[in-house]
Amino acid sequence: MAPLPKRKYPKARQGERRQHLGLAVPAMMECPQCKSPKRPHHVCPVCGSYDGREVIAVKAAKPKKAS
Repeated sequence: MAPLPKRKYPKARQGERRQHLGLAVPAMMECPQCKSPKRPHHVCPVCGSYDGREVIAVKAAKPKKAS
């Protein structure tokens, strides 16, 4: 059987060990073509451009049906 701690382990100390598990906000930049936010060094999901030229053709969004 493994040894057990004699006292309760504080949650603050437990959190100190887990600092590397926190989520980081991804870096965003403005697309030079359409001015929407995009990840750096990625194709813009809105207009499909990268490095000043259109790389992929983006499909237009489907209109929603009114029920």
